[in-house]
Order: sequence, then structure tokens, then C-alpha cells
Amino acid sequence: MHTYIPRGVCSRAIHLELDGERVAHVDFVGGCDGNLKAISKLVEGMTVDEVAAVLEGNTCGRRSTSCADQLVRGLREAREADSAGAASDGVPSHAAV
Repeated sequence: MHTYIPRGVCSRAIHLELDGERVAHVDFVGGCDGNLKAISKLVEGMTVDEVAAVLEGNTCGRRSTSCADQLVRGLREAREADSAGAASDGVPSHAAV
């Protein structure tokens, strides 16, 4: 489980689980409860890139971002963290020593 702290929106945290490139689970803390529960259900099973294609850049009111846009940022962060974790799990890194 990865926790992303969104910026500039009402939700206070987004708990994310990925299964490879696919969204396994999303749980928002705070924000517009019904809408965010619906978004969580809709993105389950989608790839990070599919979610980004639909939700990235979405705004809320006068804000330059939204909980949906922040979800995309959180999913990318979770994907990077998973990739970094996989690289450090005994699998040799391709980085120069």
C-alpha cells in the first residue's frame, strides 16, 4: 500500500495499491466522499496510463488541480516506488557503480 499526500485539494491522503501497472485499490481520505468513492471504483483494473489519459489535468473550481488529477500523480509515484522496490529486492540494478 502506498500513501500519497495530495496538494491543493480537499482530500488529505490517497491510499493506493497497484498490481503491476494496474490499479488494484484506491481509497481517498477526506474530500467529496461520494464522488471519490465512485472514481475509486471506476479506475480499479485500469492501468496507470489509462487513468492518466482520462483524469490528468482535471480541475476543481478555480483550483489548477483536483482530487482526480492528484490521483494520477499519486499513481505515478506509487508506480515509481514499486519499480524502485523491485530493483532493490535482490535484482541487480543497471546503475553504474
